[in-house]
Amino acid sequence: MTRAAQVSLLRWLRRQLQQPTATREHLEAAVENDDPSEVRRLLGNMEFTPEQRRHVEGLLDAWEEGRG
Repeated sequence: MTRAAQVSLLRWLRRQLQQPTATREHLEAAVENDDPSEVRRLLGNMEFTPEQRRHVEGLLDAWEEGRG
């Protein structure tokens, strides 16, 4: 993942999760540790609008493509 994409994902997550929680901390750690599968797992339990889900999935897809 490029640094810009990583920063974008973290900013988006922070806006979505305004309160510091264990889930948010786990998401941030997974992003920092370059672990898109863990991010997908954690986000799978969260409710999103269809537009939000598409946006997040697009960011995660780009992240995974950039890794390999």
